[in-house]
Amino acid sequence: MEDFKRRRVNKGAETPGAFAAFRYDRMAIERFRQAFPRARWNDERRSWFIPGKTGARRFDRWLAHEAEFADRYGDLKGRDAYAFDPITSPYLEIGEDLRIRTPYSKTIVEQLRAIPWARWDDDLRLWHVPFSSYEELQRRWHEIEEAARRNEPEERRQRREAKRNSEEQKAARLRSAERKRRRYPLSPGELPPLGRPVATARYGIVVFTDITGELAEPAALADFYPHAAHAGFDPIWGIWRSPTLSELVATWPARHEPGPAEYGRGWWQPTLAELRTARRNARSMERRKQRRELGRVPPVRR
Repeated sequence: MEDFKRRRVNKGAETPGAFAAFRYDRMAIERFRQAFPRARWNDERRSWFIPGKTGARRFDRWLAHEAEFADRYGDLKGRDAYAFDPITSPYLEIGEDLRIRTPYSKTIVEQLRAIPWARWDDDLRLWHVPFSSYEELQRRWHEIEEAARRNEPEERRQRREAKRNSEEQKAARLRSAERKRRRYPLSPGELPPLGRPVATARYGIVVFTDITGELAEPAALADFYPHAAHAGFDPIWGIWRSPTLSELVATWPARHEPGPAEYGRGWWQPTLAELRTARRNARSMERRKQRRELGRVPPVRR
């Protein structure tokens, strides 16, 4: 049950016992107080202290019972909510649970990942959501459905036709061509370490493999690298590649957020948030590669 946290035994204190914490819920607290009349709230730890050597085991049993109760109650409550105010959509199927099948969209993935107990079914190529999470799904449904409609093949084709030969499309092609060169302007006096992941202002986390020493063209800086266009130094090109998942996992995050100096030179030690995003993307790419090798998913044409 995700609303409950694990407890810690108070081994170093004089009074044996266990600390227990769970999300505030008035009815759950009443049941907890009835089960543990000697429990006392610890404001410093923001948790309940259950005295006694068997406190942790007793709380384990109570936690298991609460999880079973919440699952059963939540499922019934969700089914009643659906019967009273159903979601009618071609993207939603009803069975033993709620099943969402939509075109791929990052927005949809982010929304569904935020729903408790939602899970992706790789065999059926759809999302499962239990009825106990129906209210949360209903709250997010408008955004999910709008994103699904925007990503229907016909809608995407029409947008591509509308953008064809537009200034936006031309700019996108130029950015793509520049990215394929795998180059990045660097300050000769502050070069990044080779072979180690660093964060950049333009391409996220990369690994620099070579410093060419060739001066960067002013036109390329003005079009694609504004941080270096007026940096007060003559940038030279560095060659980069994407980091592997193992390299990202082995990289320690920066202790502090990058400052103006780091942003000005265009690279810095990655932050924890940046590493988490890069690791998640790298894992997704590895899974996609494995599926292609197994013949389950055709290669993506770029």
